[in-house]
Amino acid sequence: MPQPKDLVDYLIAPDPAAPRLTRAVTGTDQTGAEITLSVVEERPLTIFLNSQEIVTAMTIGDYPEYLALGFLRNQGMLKDGDAVTGIDYDEDLEVVVVRTASRTTYEEKVKKKTRTSGCAVGTVFGDMMEGLDQIDLPVVELRTSWLYALAAKINVTPSLYLEAGAIHGTVLCQGDQPLVYMEDVGRHNAVDKIAGWMFQHGVAAEDKILYTTGRLTSEMVIKTALMGIPVLASRSGFTAWGVEIARQVGLTCIGRMRGRRFVCLSGEDRLVRDIDPDTVPEEARKSGRKGADL
Repeated sequence: MPQPKDLVDYLIAPDPAAPRLTRAVTGTDQTGAEITLSVVEERPLTIFLNSQEIVTAMTIGDYPEYLALGFLRNQGMLKDGDAVTGIDYDEDLEVVVVRTASRTTYEEKVKKKTRTSGCAVGTVFGDMMEGLDQIDLPVVELRTSWLYALAAKINVTPSLYLEAGAIHGTVLCQGDQPLVYMEDVGRHNAVDKIAGWMFQHGVAAEDKILYTTGRLTSEMVIKTALMGIPVLASRSGFTAWGVEIARQVGLTCIGRMRGRRFVCLSGEDRLVRDIDPDTVPEEARKSGRKGADL
C-alpha cells in the first residue's frame, strides 16, 4: 500500500489506525450532546531480564521488544558487551523476556529504585547520575535550518497524538531528516523504544538528534546523554536540573520550539544560525500541537 508523502522517509512512523492502540469511547460534551472520542489504550508490560522480573511499565503496547531492550540499556542493565540471545514477547501474558548469553550486573540495580518526575511515572534503578562523569559527547554543530525543517515535518506527521492526544512522541533524527518516530503514554517509554531500536540494530548515536514533545527533565537529559546522542530538542520547556545536567555533560539542549521560536539553554556555541527566523512560516494551527510553555 502506498504511504503518504510525509511518511516515505521514516524508517518507523506512528500508525494511528492500528486497532490495539486506541479505543472509541462515548461521552457527552459541555452542551450535553453525545460524542465519540478515540482514546489511547494503556496496558501493563512486565519486563524480565533472564529469570529476574525487573519492572512493570504502563505502555500503549507497540514495539514491546524495543521498549524492553531500551529500558534495560538506559538503566545500565545491558552493556555494550552483553550479547542478547533472545527477546520473547507473550502478548496474552503481557510479558517480554530479554535473554543474554551470560550473567549481567543487574542484581544490585534492582535493590535501589527512584521514582522519577513526569507523566506515566517511570522507574529508574540505582543512582541516576551513575556513569555521567564518564560521558564524552561528541562536539557537533546544530544548524537552525535543521530544527525548523524537523519541526515542520514532525508536527504534521499522522500520529496518535493528532488522532487521540494524551500521549508523548519522540523522534530520532539525523540532520534535517526524522528517522524513527515512537509514541507512548510516558515520554521515557518513547525514548526507551528508540534506544532499543538503536541497540538492536547497532545504530551510531554521535550524528543524531533526539526530538521530543515532552518536557526536558533530568531524566530525559540523562537518557539522551547515556545513549550518546549530542542534541536534544523539545516543543516543551525545561527543568533547572535538566539544564544543569545538560551543561555538565555537553549536551546541546533546545526547548520551547514552536514555529520560528526556540530557546537554547545549553550548547549555544555549537549552534549554527544558518537561516533567518523571519523567513520561517509560523506554525499552522491545523498541526494540532500544543504550544510551548512560556
